[in-house]
Amino acid sequence: MPEFAKTRILVVGDIMLDRYWHGATERVSPEAPVPIIKVSKQDDRPGGAANVALNTAALGASTHLLGLVGRDEAAQVLEARLKAAGVACHFNQTDSEPTIMKLRAISRNQQLLRMDFEQRFSSDYAPAIQASVAAKIADSDVLIISDYDKGTLSDCQSIIALAKAHNKLVLVDPKGSDYRPYKGATLLTPNMSEFEAVVGKCHTEEQVISRGSALIKELALEFLLITRSEKGMTLLYKEGTEVHFPARTHEVFDVTGAGDTVISTLAAALGAGEEMQNAVAIANMAAGIAIGKLGTYAISGPEIRREIAANQRSARGVVSEEQLAIAIEDARLAGEKIVFTNGCFDILHAGHVGYLEQARELGQRLVVAINSDASVKRLKGEGRPINTEDRRMIVLSSLEAVDWVVCFDQPTPEHLLELIRPDILVKGGDYGIEGVVGGDFVRSYGGDVQVLSLLDNCSTTAIVEQIKGEE
Repeated sequence: MPEFAKTRILVVGDIMLDRYWHGATERVSPEAPVPIIKVSKQDDRPGGAANVALNTAALGASTHLLGLVGRDEAAQVLEARLKAAGVACHFNQTDSEPTIMKLRAISRNQQLLRMDFEQRFSSDYAPAIQASVAAKIADSDVLIISDYDKGTLSDCQSIIALAKAHNKLVLVDPKGSDYRPYKGATLLTPNMSEFEAVVGKCHTEEQVISRGSALIKELALEFLLITRSEKGMTLLYKEGTEVHFPARTHEVFDVTGAGDTVISTLAAALGAGEEMQNAVAIANMAAGIAIGKLGTYAISGPEIRREIAANQRSARGVVSEEQLAIAIEDARLAGEKIVFTNGCFDILHAGHVGYLEQARELGQRLVVAINSDASVKRLKGEGRPINTEDRRMIVLSSLEAVDWVVCFDQPTPEHLLELIRPDILVKGGDYGIEGVVGGDFVRSYGGDVQVLSLLDNCSTTAIVEQIKGEE
């Protein structure tokens, strides 16, 4: 998992406000044969380059956004929404053009009308944009150019030259059928239809690769990433190598904003030090998550971390305290209830197994904390534990009921309870509920404490005594 929080990203491009009016339609207008929408809700979302910045900030990357906006209410709304999400806004405001806004009227989940409020920005603003980039580029790791052909990037070559002079990565989400303004960028991320609008219709994989390679050479790129919907992604290197990434198997609900998700995740991963191929693989995962959501959706770091864990089959098992904290964060993001228990579990027997299965049924995730060897010795005396902590953890982690196993050396697991704040704390045996260590703390934040019984005649100590007697 890349350390996205270490990445500094500068986004420059066409900033937009996506505004949605929602309401019921129950009658037709007497003035014209059109439905009347009784507007009951307004939803404002950053769009264009602003949505890219929102995505990088959601991943935890330090994000600065540059672009042109009007001196109007839409710009104020955008700045408020973006600042609330952690994006630093550096808007160049104009008095003659409005902030680009796309207004959609929605009723019964159906878009009935879209109105665009925009006026192409003059190339006269190019020096101001270039000056803003020059002021921020040295403190950035990656530059994202988000082009929607609205005039903000009328002098793209100067911006790319500034970034290259500072040895920065330049990722471009291109627009139109002429890619010459992006010459010298590190990477372009066209989708298949955008790519074919430039190089012509591709009927075979060989044509995609050969024409993509020719485009890399013509534009002096390092890489070309073609997003291909159900066919996944194709990454081309300037050296002639190609790598194909299959589409993720998520159910597709909405592809809106998937391109923004790809370039945002790619930039954050590269800025964190990932190699290009790994960064694209992570971006491919993020795109798979995004298209499973309705509308534009900013993917968070924990969501990607969860996807990586599932892909690597490492979502369960023996973990450190730090890894456990991350796993718990991911589980909570998915709305899962966390159950916690602890003990020595020296010789695992039927009583333990039945108890752990009962505990797991109380929630979606079960954490088992075991006493270290030194801790067991302090509690049980010389000759214990029979099995070392690494063996005990391996056996416990193999149980279907157990999600994570962690070891602690302290007399009690209270520090772990403070770390993960489980929804339910359970203990097995003949404890009274008031005698459960950490119970008061768990109840203090609204958690539940339960005592579950073990199977009759099942006791590790009894088993040890029986073995000694038979000897």
